[in-house]
Amino acid sequence: MGSLNKMNFITRLSALCLRKSKLQQRHQSGRRPAVPLGSRILTDPSKVFEHNMWDHMQWSQEEEENAKEKAAQNSLVKVHWEDQDKYEREANKYWNEFYKTHKNNFFKDRNWLFLEFPEILPEKMREKLKTEERSSEHTKINSIDSFSCKNEMFEEGEKYWKKNYGGGSTSVQGCVYNKTQAKSLTDNPQGKNCGEELGRLESFPGSDASYRILEVGCGAGNSVFPILKVLCNTPGTFLYCCDFSSGAVELVKSHSSYNSAWCSAFVHDVCDDALPYPFPDEILDVILLVFVLSTIHPDRMQRVVNRLAKLLKPGGMLLFRDYGRYDTAQLRFKKGHCLSENFYVRGDGTRVYFFTKDEIWNMFNLAGLTEVQNLVDRRLQVNRKKKVKMQRVWIQSKFQKPLLLSQNNLEETAESHLYI
Repeated sequence: MGSLNKMNFITRLSALCLRKSKLQQRHQSGRRPAVPLGSRILTDPSKVFEHNMWDHMQWSQEEEENAKEKAAQNSLVKVHWEDQDKYEREANKYWNEFYKTHKNNFFKDRNWLFLEFPEILPEKMREKLKTEERSSEHTKINSIDSFSCKNEMFEEGEKYWKKNYGGGSTSVQGCVYNKTQAKSLTDNPQGKNCGEELGRLESFPGSDASYRILEVGCGAGNSVFPILKVLCNTPGTFLYCCDFSSGAVELVKSHSSYNSAWCSAFVHDVCDDALPYPFPDEILDVILLVFVLSTIHPDRMQRVVNRLAKLLKPGGMLLFRDYGRYDTAQLRFKKGHCLSENFYVRGDGTRVYFFTKDEIWNMFNLAGLTEVQNLVDRRLQVNRKKKVKMQRVWIQSKFQKPLLLSQNNLEETAESHLYI
């Protein structure tokens, strides 16, 4: 009977997903959302220096070929293997020196985050944002909540678990227990370790929150504080932020707007699979990964994405933005700075990789995540004083953890493709 109930439950969830699929498909577009940061189109070349940035730039075949040629030329001379090894081993030192030198003055606050990534916000706040800032029906459709079926799905799940396992259930390492079962675990000598785990999970930072966000590679807080400014008065929300650099985390913690009641900043090396996070797996609603993955050696990227995927709740979203192939920053490198194909070291010892959207799709797909958005953002950046034009290329993506994919299946998917 229990198996039959479980099958009926899964069937109901699947049917609900199908009913909502048309709404979700509206997100699956290569087009850039029509928001203020993406609506300035250059139609008259003679007016190119009237603004600092132009959106949706189309490259000619000649421009594409010239970019490829420049990248090929600056990649001819590779950094010596001994130095490459040093940049890998001492990556932490170079980033600490970067933040020691620049502190929080290098990057501007990312106030564009909520325009490009409204999914950062809890659902009620997203609805408010749409009401206030989306005036036309066309842009309203583009900003439809990609979690539209999430609450109904979890309501179905909650009813099922309450009916079969009773109220007050909790979760330990992916297993659901009610209060009686949890007490049995702690009383049973064989369940001692699991009981200790239960106690640990109930006391982690943000354990009382119902909506949790993690920013990976928070730097000096240029995303953290715009997010906290919006979320600080929203009950039930909590922001985690981590960085490889202890200097960066100290800058965040020393900021006047930092408050441990709403935010937990910690030092973390995302490349270290064995290093635990200060919270359990499968509790995050959103992971923000902005200009971070490009700093990691290409051979280690897949493992990083696999691990991050485990932190998301079913239905949770990973929001990604990073450097795209043939961005001006790539083409400006001189010979002798190339580590490997499309991977470079800057003069300060920090490193950067330049992606294609297909590479991003492959990585996140192998981690068990589903594409919601994956596009190339081409812009023309202008220095009006010097009359200089720069072709900027970024990749912007949104990937969601499937609602019905078990953690075991996710791990099998990721591990089976890891060494291909």
